[in-house]
Amino acid sequence: MASISDIRQPIESEWKRYEKVLHETLRADDKVQQRVLDYILSQRGKQLRPLVVLLCAQICNPITDKSLRSAVALDLLHNASLVHDDVVDNSDMRRGQPAVHTQWTNKVAVLMGDYMLAKVIGLVAEVRNIRILEIVSSLGQSLSSGEVLQLHYGASMWIDEAQYMKIIDQKTAQLFQACAEAGAESAGCTQRQRTALREYGRLLGLCFQIKDDIFDYSDLEEIGKPTMSDLRDGKVTLPLIEALRRAPQDEAAAIKAKGEWLVAKEEREQKEEAKVLEEVKSFVMRFKGDEYAVQRMLDYKKQATEALNVFRDSAEKRSLLGLLDYAINRVQ
Repeated sequence: MASISDIRQPIESEWKRYEKVLHETLRADDKVQQRVLDYILSQRGKQLRPLVVLLCAQICNPITDKSLRSAVALDLLHNASLVHDDVVDNSDMRRGQPAVHTQWTNKVAVLMGDYMLAKVIGLVAEVRNIRILEIVSSLGQSLSSGEVLQLHYGASMWIDEAQYMKIIDQKTAQLFQACAEAGAESAGCTQRQRTALREYGRLLGLCFQIKDDIFDYSDLEEIGKPTMSDLRDGKVTLPLIEALRRAPQDEAAAIKAKGEWLVAKEEREQKEEAKVLEEVKSFVMRFKGDEYAVQRMLDYKKQATEALNVFRDSAEKRSLLGLLDYAINRVQ
């Protein structure tokens, strides 16, 4: 599996320009505000979304200033949504660090998320491309709708696969799709190329999210974060959904009861909770819910690979294919 630095190689010189635009955009006059913005920047992870924008631009034509600003805009929109989501979900941690609202306050987190969204509007205005404006606007609506949908389904907790797919499409797949399409639009790709990259981005996003959900049933040592965190938060994902579908009705009902017990807020002994978590995990493995999720992910990878067949071999195409491998083979 190629590393992110290897995947980024075809656009390395342009990546430095992207970083410059990003830091210039998030330069604030107020020292307190700048401290919060710097903290948010430190939590950005591997920056796959702007990488998708720039690779999808350069696979067609040279990267333009429109491409760079589109990449920054989508990166900021994504990170602003995470800051807001952590407040909504009452999540204390973000990528191993305290979430913004725990480091400061809910009010500061919401306001700084709003500030970043205002910066997104300014960047899109500078791009002066109506289609990119439509892409970014549609994505903002999709991210919000996905969060509301997840909250709605979370009231009953037990969703089916169709509902699960609708959530991850709006919260993750649409984001990667928007990055791919904005990159293609910014570089003047043909309509055929734009359609192919749009589909590639959507499928990459599905692969990425399903892999995240498979992680929840992995060993702690493998991924470096607590397992079963989604279930503890009342979020039921594909491995458990499929295991429940395959299991006898009485066993499925027993596991559902244990899941509801896990998300209840009463105090409980750590050993007791660990025992129940292991029972749910064993249930998923026994009914091969994890294997089903892996197969779905591989099916989406195959479709995404086929979508890129409209392009000739190039360093950019190999990097886009490398991102697919990275999405499904990563260990964190």
